[in-house]
Amino acid sequence: MSTFRLAPLSLTFLAASLAACGSMPGSGSMPMAASPVAVPFSQDALPDAVKVPSGHRVAWETVGVGEITYECRAKAGAADAFEWVFVGPKADLRSRQGQVVGGYWGPPATWAAQDGSSLTGAQLAVASAGSGNIPLQLVKANPAKLADGKGDLQGVSYIQRVATRGGVAPAAACTGPMAGSRQVVTYQADYIFWKPV
Repeated sequence: MSTFRLAPLSLTFLAASLAACGSMPGSGSMPMAASPVAVPFSQDALPDAVKVPSGHRVAWETVGVGEITYECRAKAGAADAFEWVFVGPKADLRSRQGQVVGGYWGPPATWAAQDGSSLTGAQLAVASAGSGNIPLQLVKANPAKLADGKGDLQGVSYIQRVATRGGVAPAAACTGPMAGSRQVVTYQADYIFWKPV
């Protein structure tokens, strides 16, 4: 998928020019309000552990909106102790404008675009995203499976999970009588797909 981005200085000039034209005397119109402009993703503020190495560029930005399932299971090595265990996610991948452009599910963690391309990956690192939120994550992508030999996910080498909200294990008690029961929690996260430059 090719992306077109204007340099920030060009966008500033363009917005200023349009606003000036809309408020010119005799134009008969009210001054134009500046439209929101999508800001290119920057990983500068992320912890180093989940940054993509240099030599890569953002190829696709999505917002995952969905749920994570947990199951109450006996705690390994602890008699009569139980805990909520991660079972798997299921989410829509949406564009920044809110349109569904793909999906995410697991296990194994699988990302798919609507064009039929999909990929899996291996977690390299995580970093805290604050209380109540699943961690930020860096994933090394496996080669994509492609439909008709091409697709949006072709050539993706890394995936970042950032801007996470929710998704942590339930706060409800997990005890012996509940063993095997499942609970679903909602979450949201940005999934940023990177390709080599």
